[in-house]
Amino acid sequence: MTSFFRRISFQKTKKTPTAAAAVAVPEEQEEEEEEESPLPTPQTQTVLLLHAARQPYQLTENYPVPQVQGEHEVLVRTQAIGLNPIDWKAPDFNFAIPELPYISGRELAGEVVQKPNEKSRLKARDRVLVISTDYRDLRKATYQEYVVAFDYNTVRLPPSISPEEGSTLGVAFVAAALALGVCMGVDFSSVLDGPDLFTLVRKIAPELLAEDVRGECLDGIAGHERAVAGDWLAIWGGSSTSANLTIQLAKLAGLKTIAVVDKAKHGLRLANHTSIRTDLLVDSHDPQRAVDIIRSNLKGKLRFGIDTRGRDTATTLLQALSPSNLATPSLPSAAADETADVDAPPSPPATPHDSTQLSAHLIGLTGLPKQSAPEGALFHTVPIKLFHEVPEIGDALVQWLERLLAQGLVAPPEIIDVEHGLGSINKGLDRMRKGEISGGKLVVRVA
Repeated sequence: MTSFFRRISFQKTKKTPTAAAAVAVPEEQEEEEEEESPLPTPQTQTVLLLHAARQPYQLTENYPVPQVQGEHEVLVRTQAIGLNPIDWKAPDFNFAIPELPYISGRELAGEVVQKPNEKSRLKARDRVLVISTDYRDLRKATYQEYVVAFDYNTVRLPPSISPEEGSTLGVAFVAAALALGVCMGVDFSSVLDGPDLFTLVRKIAPELLAEDVRGECLDGIAGHERAVAGDWLAIWGGSSTSANLTIQLAKLAGLKTIAVVDKAKHGLRLANHTSIRTDLLVDSHDPQRAVDIIRSNLKGKLRFGIDTRGRDTATTLLQALSPSNLATPSLPSAAADETADVDAPPSPPATPHDSTQLSAHLIGLTGLPKQSAPEGALFHTVPIKLFHEVPEIGDALVQWLERLLAQGLVAPPEIIDVEHGLGSINKGLDRMRKGEISGGKLVVRVA
């Protein structure tokens, strides 16, 4: 895949002054060289370390600044960090922690301090969004003052987007784009030359795709079943950040959207919001009534559903999908509607069948029903690791997001509040545990 990143570089020729004549360096050239030169970087930094499950993160000084190793790696100084539910659920439920002590954090906005190789589109002092989906590499975790990132997982921010705004949308964007583009087959090529991920992933040698996501990538949905403009998509848990970006991208692709939310909390905001206003807004308070409303309005036209909450709500959403005769278990209690299932990984996708009959497709961001997919339906999990393991995918997504942000076609999620300093992250995560942050993002300003 090295050839994919081969880019044209312009070599600057320096003239050496002699006794006969001294060559003056133009002021513009001096400014350009200064802009591209590395910024001073300390040897040590302050980080947050998790030493054991069910404990708070510990503020730790004199921790080594991570070192850049590969040709596509850059070093970024942290300015603002977006907090995600996984950051408190992982230690509380003791999962997704590959080693201890551990550094967490999945997205930040900051400034490139070490100039990458000449082939990279990035340069020192670029304002960027870093999207860290590779949770096993602690150099890329965002709860630290300096972070290593792949250039193909790094988004240049336009002047219109502040660091706080930039830190809110990275992981949600990746999850939304892969759910729509890979699991549903949506083609974004008509939206600022966005990626056709369904086609792109099939051009990659199968052995380069991780075994646990290969089936979803290559066999998850057949070509004739791909979602197209005019198709309906229902999102259960429509107030989450991932739902926010999913709705925005789905609308850009011409899909019609349904959001199932707590209307008392989020109904007015979603109904009046330009970017995330849906075609149908359904109250989640009574799950059976929500299913009935969707069925009566769509009349068998709903084939695609995305659940952002967990196993129970995914089971509920399955009953709203067509074919309408799907055999599904009874609905879970309403009390389970707001709680994601975090103690077990999502179920694997169902084995595709050869029938030309259009199927219902259910995508679980945090869980899927316990039972196997019934006849006429397929289950999907989002292959997140494509973003950092396959450079072609990561590069296509971040450069598309750069264009979307520059043109104002994607808006950052609402910022609920801003905390200050790495030491305030524990306080912020406690607020998330208590359910105080809903319908937007909590951000921590670091520098």
